[in-house]
Amino acid sequence: MLFRQLEYFVAVARERHFARAAESCYVSQPALSAAIAKLERELNVTLINRGHTYEGLTPEGERLVVWAKRILAEQDAFKAEVAAVQSGITGTLRLGTEPTASTTLALPVGAFCSAHPLAKVQVRSRLATKELLRQLREFELDAVIGYFGADDQEGLQVVPLYEERYMVVSGEQLLPQAATMTWAEAAQLPLALLTPDMRIRQLIDDVLTEGGLVATPQVETDSIASLYAHVGVGEWASIVPHSWLRAMPVIGRTRAVRLVEPDARARVSLAIHAATPGSVAARAFVTAATGLALDEFFEGSVSAEGHRVRAAVG
Repeated sequence: MLFRQLEYFVAVARERHFARAAESCYVSQPALSAAIAKLERELNVTLINRGHTYEGLTPEGERLVVWAKRILAEQDAFKAEVAAVQSGITGTLRLGTEPTASTTLALPVGAFCSAHPLAKVQVRSRLATKELLRQLREFELDAVIGYFGADDQEGLQVVPLYEERYMVVSGEQLLPQAATMTWAEAAQLPLALLTPDMRIRQLIDDVLTEGGLVATPQVETDSIASLYAHVGVGEWASIVPHSWLRAMPVIGRTRAVRLVEPDARARVSLAIHAATPGSVAARAFVTAATGLALDEFFEGSVSAEGHRVRAAVG
């Protein structure tokens, strides 16, 4: 059995099409088919149901694709480990993140790239949590930053990064002069919120539900930039994590006040695959990210002139 055979087999399972799999592996379709047929002979099993076209994996094929992904990931990790010993960490760190956590991503990425200047980072930020976790478990991603519940952590090493608190951001005419606002008061504002399929919106809805409150946003969007644009015109308010204000400060006549009653919080964490030794780049990214003390960073004073939220965050 050769690594090349496993690569071809995983490509067919991923693409569900022989020609596309061959193209992704930069080989001819006959060469790919011959390699997989040889793998089946060596294992004495049928891995792929074939008719005129690809018809899915056999039960044996379903089991092998799990092992093949793990074997190939370990091969890549070994190569990266050897390269790291020789010349430092190189290659590409495949990083997934919740869309709403992407606003703070530059901090750990910057620390990682400063420590490992030969490495590159590829970010995927438009995937749902379930898909991010699937790709991480199947070695399609090296690390994921997001919100992880107890049920999300099987097979993963999860490291807390920072804790989010919530702010109302809006034009001055919609907000009180006080530094805080209750969730009940916020629920009465004309709201623009992220769409219900996004994890941060689900966390916000949970807080409201627990308080017997219901928010009925007039505007819903799946874009953080669009959300800020709507808030910026002064017609709507939004509920956002306080960490956003570092990357996306409020400007002009826009203000931010802290939400209280309750003092709701959410933990943002970094997850990598629990398999050992695992990806050397992923381990290095954990070291870089956890060395930043992000909780202290986001709780630090924010310029009153630049953000106008010093009293609200402090």
